[in-house]
Amino acid sequence: MKQKLIQKAQELRQHGFTTGEIADELNVSMDTARWLTLQKPTEIKAEAPVDFAINWKSIGGNSTRLNFVSGALSDMALTHGEVDTIVGIAVSGIPFATVMADFIEDMSGVDASLAIFHPNKHRKDSDESDDEGTISTNFGTVEGKKVVIVDDVITSGKTAREVIHTVKDLGGIPTCVTVLIDKAGLSEIEGIPVESLIKVSRL
Repeated sequence: MKQKLIQKAQELRQHGFTTGEIADELNVSMDTARWLTLQKPTEIKAEAPVDFAINWKSIGGNSTRLNFVSGALSDMALTHGEVDTIVGIAVSGIPFATVMADFIEDMSGVDASLAIFHPNKHRKDSDESDDEGTISTNFGTVEGKKVVIVDDVITSGKTAREVIHTVKDLGGIPTCVTVLIDKAGLSEIEGIPVESLIKVSRL
């Protein structure tokens, strides 16, 4: 398994992916993605960071399953009140957010819009910068809106924190963060509740 991850990470690097994009593609932390790209597939020299690689292709590759998971995420989001805008974190949060916008409209009668967040880690190959990502201007806005933030996996909470700050800076009101898998076991980030279908706990 480790060899396959190393090979996949290095293939992604050869295709120009940043460390952040590799981390998102493989659903691992930035530290793990960095480690994977520095290894030789036949000769592992350093010990890997403690992490769990998540492969949710069985959900993401099937529209029916994606629909059911998005319905569950929508149900959890609505426990925190009305929703005006769903912000999908690029890339993996977008499919869930798109389907959730339909579910939330059906479940609550509110015409929910879709917004897209591009994290800083996709724009720069460094996690040292304090710069934050941006909301795309081609989709819905967050100003004055009650916002649900959606992603596939929380690894450390850094990206979700970045989105929360950006939404607040733009005049939006974050109501909750919803994810498929929470690898950090968080119940809140910056005072905003985190709802996940699966929480991973290290024993």
